[in-house]
Amino acid sequence: MTQHFDLLVPGAKQTSDSLSVVAPYDRQQIATVATADEETVALALSNARLLFDDRTRWLKAEERLEILKKTATLMSEQAEALALEAAREGGKPLIDSRVEVARAIEGMQVCIEAYRTGAGSEIPMNLNGSSAGKLAFTHHEPIGVVVAISAFNHPLNLIVHQVAPAVATGCPVIVKPASDTPLSCFRFVQLLYEAGLPGHWCQCLTTKNSDVATQLVTSPLVNFFSFIGSAKIGWMLRSKLAPGTRCALEHGGVAPVIVTEDADLEVAIPKLTKGGFYHAGQVCVSVQRIFVHESIAETLANKLTSVAKQLHTGDPTMETTDVGPLIRPAEVDRIEDWVNEAVNLGAQIKTGGKRLSDTTFQPTVLYDPPDQCKVSQQEIFGPVICVYPYSHIDDAVKRANALPFAFQASVFTKNIDCAMKAFSQLNASVVMVNEHTAFRVDWMPFAGLGQSGLGVGGIPHTLKDMQIEKMMVIHSGEI
Repeated sequence: MTQHFDLLVPGAKQTSDSLSVVAPYDRQQIATVATADEETVALALSNARLLFDDRTRWLKAEERLEILKKTATLMSEQAEALALEAAREGGKPLIDSRVEVARAIEGMQVCIEAYRTGAGSEIPMNLNGSSAGKLAFTHHEPIGVVVAISAFNHPLNLIVHQVAPAVATGCPVIVKPASDTPLSCFRFVQLLYEAGLPGHWCQCLTTKNSDVATQLVTSPLVNFFSFIGSAKIGWMLRSKLAPGTRCALEHGGVAPVIVTEDADLEVAIPKLTKGGFYHAGQVCVSVQRIFVHESIAETLANKLTSVAKQLHTGDPTMETTDVGPLIRPAEVDRIEDWVNEAVNLGAQIKTGGKRLSDTTFQPTVLYDPPDQCKVSQQEIFGPVICVYPYSHIDDAVKRANALPFAFQASVFTKNIDCAMKAFSQLNASVVMVNEHTAFRVDWMPFAGLGQSGLGVGGIPHTLKDMQIEKMMVIHSGEI
């Protein structure tokens, strides 16, 4: 019997409206999830607002942190089940979903420690006549009601990044997971409840349509909006926020890599392979555009091709699978169209280039696609890596910077001057040296620039976003 998940909104009437959650690999239904209508969204917002406005109901910091600790323990006890469910609903291979769960558990600890060590500061006084006899200092308070909308590609870890900081800081949070992958989110919220979090502090729902989701986000009752997903939707929602609502947006990039003539290809190839084909390329900082010095460009493309051919694409719940499905069949259609366009305009297929099924696409290496085709201009979000020869590093940097997207970038080189040149000239929030563009640990800043996002992600930075710094000024003749 298919499992059903009810809305996690205290006081809500359970509705017969629901969405079907299917496994992206074989499109078999694995669960149903109730969907919220306008009335339910209004109730969730009211629950959160009334809770925040009544400071007598706020949980103490020690209570919040204890709940997070207990939740992390429960996650550890259920790690394999969480990984399997994430693989089934999201299509990320089990070997990688296990890593995601481990990161999510560690992220809970990062959140706890970041909150524990956060502190206000003293503001200098007694420096002139007007500040004489005064002491001023700051401390942190929760910003208010948080609404979080998440993406499908890391169905557990992204939720931890958005929800755990809200719980730690004392913000009532309403979370809407991606409609393709809601199960991991619902499981996580249920674990928070099991660990002792009252239901009003974290409500979880999916919506019956995009208009209801927009109602959730744009309400004047919302103080902070956290969004992870497509640029088109993220920027649209930001434009509709109520006055005073703060936000953080995380979108995608078209990650550039520069490989110089002296790079160690034995180091570069496995990293570029992982960075490009991890989760079938469905990561906002996946390796997509590799600019390689012309003296080694063919060699690198051939080595990358040889490794890509050995990757096993298939059922993400199997231990032997390296590359899983795309999240929806329509994405396979789109990627095939983009690859065909590149080939028609002159790109060479080194390997792949074809669908394996309605839900899977071959790991693909394209050589020298023209700059005007979609694979060179937009985030492909699929298992496709493009290799471009260049003659001078200045040309590689210019082409890498030519798009309105900027996120993480990397350079492979043994030359410190080339590394420093790439760091200083690449338009990116992070420049990796001898590491792929998708590298991340959960405490580092993670920020899209330009059309790639707004604000800074990473658990400690999200904690800061979800708090205000409140100052007290004391006057005393004894100071």
